[in-house]
Amino acid sequence: MDSDVILTAVNAVESITNPPHTPERSSYRARKTVEQIIHLIFLLCGIVAVAFVLLISIYLILSGLPAIRQIGLFQFLLGKVWDPTNTTTGAQYGILPFILTSVYGTAGAIVIGVPVGLLTAVFLAKVAPPKLAAVIRTAVQLLAGIPSVVYGLVGMIVLVPAIRNLFHLSSGACLLAAMIVLAIMILPSIINVSETALRAVPKEYEEASLALGAAEMETYFRVSVHAARSGIAAAVVLGVGRAIGEAMAIILVAGNVSNMPGLFTPVRFLTTGIISGMAYASVGSLYQQALYSIGLVLFLFIMLINVFKKKAAKKSGDFIVHCMMDEIGRLHPNNIKGILQFANSRNIYLINSSPTSYNPYDYRYTYLLSKHGVRTRVEKLLKRIN
Repeated sequence: MDSDVILTAVNAVESITNPPHTPERSSYRARKTVEQIIHLIFLLCGIVAVAFVLLISIYLILSGLPAIRQIGLFQFLLGKVWDPTNTTTGAQYGILPFILTSVYGTAGAIVIGVPVGLLTAVFLAKVAPPKLAAVIRTAVQLLAGIPSVVYGLVGMIVLVPAIRNLFHLSSGACLLAAMIVLAIMILPSIINVSETALRAVPKEYEEASLALGAAEMETYFRVSVHAARSGIAAAVVLGVGRAIGEAMAIILVAGNVSNMPGLFTPVRFLTTGIISGMAYASVGSLYQQALYSIGLVLFLFIMLINVFKKKAAKKSGDFIVHCMMDEIGRLHPNNIKGILQFANSRNIYLINSSPTSYNPYDYRYTYLLSKHGVRTRVEKLLKRIN
């Protein structure tokens, strides 16, 4: 009898520690295997992306450094003359005109394009009726799909003659034409990313500002835009990257002449300098190596832009303004609880920024307003309470 009991107990323990092979367990193992394979595929894709960046970086460094060593770093970066085919007085490889032209052209495009793009994004995200917003959004998407050479062709046919006639120039192919074309080209990036960032702002922020007496436009620009500033900064950086890396459209409207930049002067960008010279440089020559060095400089520009993007997107603190309840208490010391009750009944959000205790006299609340507007809004609340 005791042996039967012991045998039964042993069989029960074995059945628990070694459960029978069930279809559910097989299905779970199969799903787990599939998930591991998918994770491995994702990992390989990420490694490939990083490998491409590393290979491009290494290639540019190895190809660009020999020319910089032979020419001289300061002579290459600060030289004002680019004349690599001069055989009488000697070739010169100064790219300062290219650098300044790229910087000025990109800055001009940002100055023109960012206000237009940001205002359009605010209009689409906050103001426009749905049907009108759909039409404008479709037009913006079509604008993003136009090839850059088409922008350059239209600019050469329409914009360049218009600038020539308007300002009475011998040639309308100049830095101003390049700025305008670049500003139009970066609009889709700025509009789409900024609109997405604005739509991601919680509705409670805007409702709180409107409930505290702010106008709609004041709320959109001082609350929504401020809350979406990281996304808007990313949109601007994307626009800068698009502008500084553009070549085909610029070569058709900028004049493609190695001059120091002027608003109405034919100029050459870093990108167009590479395109213009690569067809004429012999393989392995100093000229070709100098063109690779220009590519290295352009690559460093893009890296700096990405660093700036990360700095701009880094939060320096919450966008909303903190106001101590004791400051409100000095306005009306006996009615702090009344303010809280009134705010709650009117859906005015007083957001808790340190939810450790509830003490209305030293409890910090957050107002979705600019700093100089807090006291005015509190006074309005007090008048309505009384």
